[in-house]
Amino acid sequence: MSTATYALRDSTTMLRRYLLRARRYPMIMYLIGVPVVMLLLFVYVFGGTLGDGIAAGGGREVYANYVTPGILLLAVAGVAQGTAIGVAQDMSEGIIARFRTMAIFRPSVLTGHVLGNLVQMLLALAVVIGVAVAVGFRPTAGVAEWFAAAGLLTLISLAITWFGVACGLVAKSIESASNLPMPLILLPFMGSGFVPTDSMPGPIAWFAQYQPFTPMMETLRGLLLGGPIGGDAVGAVAWGAGITVVCYLWAKRLYRRDPVR
Repeated sequence: MSTATYALRDSTTMLRRYLLRARRYPMIMYLIGVPVVMLLLFVYVFGGTLGDGIAAGGGREVYANYVTPGILLLAVAGVAQGTAIGVAQDMSEGIIARFRTMAIFRPSVLTGHVLGNLVQMLLALAVVIGVAVAVGFRPTAGVAEWFAAAGLLTLISLAITWFGVACGLVAKSIESASNLPMPLILLPFMGSGFVPTDSMPGPIAWFAQYQPFTPMMETLRGLLLGGPIGGDAVGAVAWGAGITVVCYLWAKRLYRRDPVR
């Protein structure tokens, strides 16, 4: 059996283990619930005023289009917390020590978590987009733009999931693992997802303009609604790929050097 076949077989087994476990601890309900509540809150409570600020007389219809990319990124950021908790649970229950004694492809334990969370994330995003359409989101994207948006969301989800894996490995307890990704979850609010960055005060506007989520949200907005994208697409892909590589290497190093929790 080749190394690639060996790795694929064990990663598939770990993915099946993760999905069976997810039936008992359905994180997907959290991944759907929080963004949907935030979407309804921003569209129906603040949408009239904020929509008028974005386009004179725009109201909720304009704001539903504007805020949906930010809500999608908020949903993606939420996967980091669930991933970190799941990995920290594995590390604290001794199952990892048992896996280390078995003849399995060692990184498959982590890739099972990553692939399982990715599956849940993509299902959750499909539901959130459906709810957004129901409350007024009107995308103008063609087939190519939808595929590009799906690819970008998959890349971002992969990056955030590996970040969650690293947080779960570096945390000393399950409680601390749930807290480590919190700053990441707040980042979509500090970007262009909910209000334009030029409406923010100086230092905050600078931070919002150059933090990773802003080019991601602007690229999604351009793809789904037909607006200009410019250099944001390059920035979005660069941030997504860079975070994936860095967090993968970080998680791999932590997993190798931490045989006992």
